[in-house]
Amino acid sequence: MIRPRTKSPVAPARRTDHGPTGTGIALMIIAMGLLPVGDTLAKLLTGVMPSTEVVLWRFGFQSATLAAMALLLRHRLRGAMFSPVLVLSGLCSVVTMAGLVGAFAVMPIATAIAIFFVEPLILVLLAAPLLGEKIGPRRYAAVAVGFVGALVVIRPGFEGFTPAALLPLLAATGYALNAVILRSASASRSALTIQTGATLYAALIALLLFGAMALMGGAGLAAPRAPGWVWGMLPLAGLVSAVTFLLIAEAFRRSEAGLLAPFQYLEIVGAVALGYLVFGDLPDATTALGTAIILGSGAYVVHRERMAARQGRGTGPALAGQG
Repeated sequence: MIRPRTKSPVAPARRTDHGPTGTGIALMIIAMGLLPVGDTLAKLLTGVMPSTEVVLWRFGFQSATLAAMALLLRHRLRGAMFSPVLVLSGLCSVVTMAGLVGAFAVMPIATAIAIFFVEPLILVLLAAPLLGEKIGPRRYAAVAVGFVGALVVIRPGFEGFTPAALLPLLAATGYALNAVILRSASASRSALTIQTGATLYAALIALLLFGAMALMGGAGLAAPRAPGWVWGMLPLAGLVSAVTFLLIAEAFRRSEAGLLAPFQYLEIVGAVALGYLVFGDLPDATTALGTAIILGSGAYVVHRERMAARQGRGTGPALAGQG
């Protein structure tokens, strides 16, 4: 769930004339409620097929949904849909989705999302070398604190640690790189053009990667042998994902990015709730502590970004969705 200097990675980080600011907030709240739903569907699917195949089908149905929306909303398309920059965006989207779905297969959703929320911190680190942004010592300190929180959640070196705990970090890095890529893409393209083009490329990349893995391992698709309910859940997962990111793009079109950024943390609330209701998972005390540290440092970074944006030199708050 990309963005001139004071703009969101997906849309302008300023109020527009497309409706009241409250509409943008409402759209963001709805989107943050839908993100954990898509994650829950993905985790359920990993119980009957490999996570790599879940990624393939999810991008396939998501791209089909967005292509249909692009046909219906042709007047909202602007700029080139097929270009190298969107190929890179699609590749980063695959990395992000593969990291998250792989994590969902082996850990509670809330734990994976908590680690993933280091993404705004990674974006701060990338802003200086890739965007030429000036980052002050207080934001660097917040980044360091946030990564301490991630270590508390991951617990490397302790009993129960597995390398799979690093997958959300991989996903966060892919998403932060995507934010930088889409910053340039959004200057000449509409949000619908970007989402549709990048997702179509992501589906193609996922198909090529899965095909290569199948040839090396000799494994075929598991979905045709899966229970019947899978064929209802796969398109639903793609639909939820497509609608979620269009809602996020529309929210940024209607409201300032700095105003919307705090509402993105609602995603962790939904992840905890659905993780408990569907899978019976609740974060333990250590995970809750690490999550609080990550979210606190991320909130401080957002605050500093808003202050910098007012002075015309900020990177713009990061979009916390999964792209």
